[in-house]
Formats: sequence, structure tokens, C-alpha cells
Amino acid sequence: MNRRDFMRLTATGVLVAGMPQLGWAGAPEPATPTNSLKRPNILYIMTDQQHAGMLSCAGNKYVKTPALDSLAAEGMRFERAYCANPICIPSRFSMLSGVMPSRIHLESNKNGMYVPPEILTNCMGNVFREAGYRTLYGGKLHTPMSLEDIGFERLTQDVSTKLAEAAAQFLRQPHDKPFLLVTSFGNPHDICFLAIDAEKQRDRATVNYGNGALREALKLPSGVTREEFFAKICPPLPANYEIPEGEPSRVKQIPAGFTQYVRENWTDEQWRMHRWAYARLTELVDAQIGQVLAALREAGLEKNTLVVFTSDHGDMDASHRLEHKSVLYEESTRVPFLVSWKGVTQPGGVDRAHLVSTGLDLIPTMCDFAGIPVPKKLNGRSVRLLAEGKEYTSWRETLVTESEGARMLRSARYKYVRYGKGSGVEWE
Repeated sequence: MNRRDFMRLTATGVLVAGMPQLGWAGAPEPATPTNSLKRPNILYIMTDQQHAGMLSCAGNKYVKTPALDSLAAEGMRFERAYCANPICIPSRFSMLSGVMPSRIHLESNKNGMYVPPEILTNCMGNVFREAGYRTLYGGKLHTPMSLEDIGFERLTQDVSTKLAEAAAQFLRQPHDKPFLLVTSFGNPHDICFLAIDAEKQRDRATVNYGNGALREALKLPSGVTREEFFAKICPPLPANYEIPEGEPSRVKQIPAGFTQYVRENWTDEQWRMHRWAYARLTELVDAQIGQVLAALREAGLEKNTLVVFTSDHGDMDASHRLEHKSVLYEESTRVPFLVSWKGVTQPGGVDRAHLVSTGLDLIPTMCDFAGIPVPKKLNGRSVRLLAEGKEYTSWRETLVTESEGARMLRSARYKYVRYGKGSGVEWE
């Protein structure tokens, strides 16, 4: 696809409607589940604002994620997974509905958007409830749809420790039917408060650092001097720390004002502290996920349960002197994606070849493992064969990620970004 074709298709809405001409074919007919149950349980775990590199199993030396590493050890980790939109509401809408956010003209964190009945019918909870599953949702929702709209009963609204406890309690109960349990955790999203409060400090406003988790994350290890901390312990600045030459002007306009404030004013040490705190918040949520996985094992459900993990979007994590998300850089758009079913998926597998859309591919993948027909109006692909270490005869060559006033086209080797306005609207 050349640049002219990309702009023409974006202008007509073809790209954001699913891109069938670029390989967005529907998923194949579901295979038969390979364990003794007719249909497996499904545990879907989601974090908020965790980029793909924030896993120790991905080679990050500055964060320890033993719970998520244990999932990767029993399943497949997809290195080239991208969210539908690098901001909460659009991304979550896409994962739960299986369609791109632009289908309902959703580009930013706008709630109250109208969602047509034909989309609601094919939402995750409705599909699995119709197939005989008990469907529960715990934690952060943050979508333009209610739980009732999308076919879930509420487990808890808590997004941290109480969510982990409620999920563990549910898993230990007897079950007379297969279940789909969603656990949507809140961290490492609390890292957002660091830049927000930095701008408040400039204006001499009250600083609260969120709910306390971030205050704990900012603490230095005991018995270590500040000099030792920065010399030996604190994460270094990323290799792509500097602002790239020719960066589109729209990058300065999409994120919130506090993001631009810290970009212009934070010192190298402040950016490194941001990275330190981000890693600690990631470890905090990993420990909460560990409680859920421990309950799964204790209940004897590990061999009968598909576990899928991802995050709604990433965080810039000091790359290009940015934090937060929204922009179409890799740190913001590329997310962790783990598919794990003990005895079924390939243990310790890493897929570095296939482009995965967490927004479009999640429901088809779950349906495929469960032996449920994929709704015909969904254009995503099931990663089941890939997760089992098998060959896939045909896969997409490109995928699209959306943002407010911008689109990203990703291929195996190249990335092309088109911004709707401003200087430097094209970025290759």
C-alpha cells in the first residue's frame, strides 16, 4: 500500500472499519476444545497503562513480574500486539465489542456515546452468556456501555486488592457451568498522578499523588543513599529519550497539558524516578494478579481454564520525554498479550512474527478456544493456532491503531502515521 492509497482509504473510512482488503478476514471456524471439558473456563486479566516492555519475561531488568511470567511460562507471549486506540475508553470499548472505536466515532475518553444494538449483541459477555457461560466482570469498566449492556454481572467495582480477593473467592467456589471471569485491575495507571501533581506543584495547588499507591512507589529502598540509588538501582533513561527531529506538531497537542509541562521542565533524574515508580506500580498489580492465579491453581482449575492477559494501552515511560499515552509511538500503542492454557498452549512460546490487534482479536480468540462460533460481523482473527505453536496459513500483513485525529498503519517492517492537522502531518 502506498501513501496515496493510505490517505484515500483513511478519508473514506475503510481503514478504520476493519480493512478487509488488507487481511482483516474473519476468524476461521472454531476448533474443538482439546481438554476433557466441552468448554473451558476463561479468565481474562487486564491491567491499565502497562506497555509491552513492562514484564520481566520480556527482558526488563528493572521490573519483576513473577505472576505474569508464570502465565508466559505455560503459554504464548505475543511481541507484536497493538491496542485499537492508546487511551482507555476507546481501547476498552474495542476489546469488549470486537470492533474499532471509530465505528461509533469514538476517538478519545468521551463517555455516553451511542452504541447500536447490533454491536451490543456481539459484545463479549453477551456472546458467552448466550453460549451458556456464567459471565462476571470485576474492576474498572470505563466504557460507553454498561455491564448489563454487554452481558456481565458485577463481581466488584474495586480495582486493586479487593478485586483480587473477590476473584479468588469466586474461583474457589463450586461451578456448575463454565465461566468467563474478567478482572480489570487499576494499576500501573496511578503513574499518571506524578505528572498531574507536578503541574499542580507549579501552580502551588494541593498535591495528593492519587490513592497512596504512587506515594509508596516513589520511596527509595531502605538503607540506600540517593547517590547509590541513581548510580546502581534506578532505571536509566531509555535509548529514545530525546525528542525526535521533525516530530509532528500534533504530538504536542494530543496529550494533556501536564504531559507537555513535564516534557519541557522535568530533569533527567525526575524522568528516571518516573520510570522507577512505574516499575513499582507494575509489580504491585502483578502481585494482585498472583493472588488470582494462586486461587485458580488451588481450586484445581488450571487445566480447565484459558487465561488471557493484556493491557488497555501502554505508557510512554520517558521515551521522547513523554509520559501517559494517546500518541502513536510504540510505547503507547504496543501492549503485552499472553494466551495461556496449561497443557494446551505452547509453554514458554514467544511470537515475534504476527501482528495482533487486542481490540479485534480478543473475542474471536476466546470463542475459538471455547468452540463458540465467532459472530459474523466481527472481523478479528483468532490466535489459537499461533498460541498452540502451530502454523497459520494466512495472517494479516498490516493493522491499524487509531487516535484522536490520527491513524497508524503498521506492517511487519514499517509504520506510517497520518495526523489530521498541524505541521508534519505524515510520520514514517
